[in-house]
Amino acid sequence: MASVYDRLLGARQALTGAGIAPEEAAIDAEVLARHVLGWDRAALVSRWRDQAPDNLDSLLDPLLARRAAREPVAYITGHREFWGLDFEVTPAVLIPRPETELIIEEALTLAADVRGPHRIVDVGTGCGCIAIALAHELTSATVIGTDLSAAALEVARKNAARLGVSDRVTFLEADLLDGVQSAANLIVSNPPYVPAAGAASLQPEVGRYEPATALFGGNDDGLGTVRRLFAVACQYLAGDGRLVVEFGFGQEARLADAAREAGWQVCRVREDLQGIPRVAVLRR
Repeated sequence: MASVYDRLLGARQALTGAGIAPEEAAIDAEVLARHVLGWDRAALVSRWRDQAPDNLDSLLDPLLARRAAREPVAYITGHREFWGLDFEVTPAVLIPRPETELIIEEALTLAADVRGPHRIVDVGTGCGCIAIALAHELTSATVIGTDLSAAALEVARKNAARLGVSDRVTFLEADLLDGVQSAANLIVSNPPYVPAAGAASLQPEVGRYEPATALFGGNDDGLGTVRRLFAVACQYLAGDGRLVVEFGFGQEARLADAAREAGWQVCRVREDLQGIPRVAVLRR
C-alpha cells in the first residue's frame, strides 16, 4: 500500500505536470494534504512513511484538480496567514501578500511617535488583514476599514470577530474615505494598482481568480485609484498624520509625481525582499 509520502510525491508530479513550478508544487501538495488530513506539519513529517489513510485520495484528488486548474491554494483551503494571524479568504477578496506586511511595519513605527489613542483608516480593506493586524498590535487603536465590496466586508467582519478585535474595528461599505466621520492619525491602503495593460502578464492564479476590482487601479499606469486617494485623504487626516500606500513594480516615479501634484511629500519608500520599491510613507 502507498505511504503518505508516496501519495504526496504523486500529487507534486501532478501539479508540476500542470505547469506549476516544482518548488511551489511541493509546498502546495503538502498544504492541501495537511488541510484534508487535519494535520500540522509536525504530524505530517512524523507520519511520512505511514500507510496513507483509505480516504486520502477521495479527499485530496478534487483539491489537486482545482489547483491544477491554477486556482490559488488560499481559495481552496479558505485561509491565508498574514502577520502571524490566520485569515479567512474567499474569491471576494484579494489574497494577502507578504510584501503588504511592510505597511504594518511602517504603521507601527509611525504609531510609536503618536501620543494618545490611535485612529486608523484602512482604505480598500478586503479581508481586513491590515486593519485587523494593526488592531491586534495596537491595543488602544480604533480602526475603520472601508471597501466598495459588501462581500469583501462580510469576510472582513468574520475575521475581526474570530481574531477578537471586532470591538475596535469597524467596517464601512464606501468608496475610499466616504462616510468616515472623524480624522485619523494614520491612513493606510493597499489599493488596486495593476495597469489594465498588465492583465495579460498576470499569473493565472491572479488574473483568473482574484477580484478585478481589487487588482486594476485605472488609468494607463494603474494609479487612478491612488490619485483619487491622494486628492481626498488630506481631508481625513489629523494634524501631522501620515498616509501609507502600497504600489507596484516600476510605479515609484509616477507615484511620487502624483503625490507632489496633490500636495503630498514622500517621506520614505520601503523595498520588498526582492529589492522592489513597494510602500510609500507620505505627509502633507
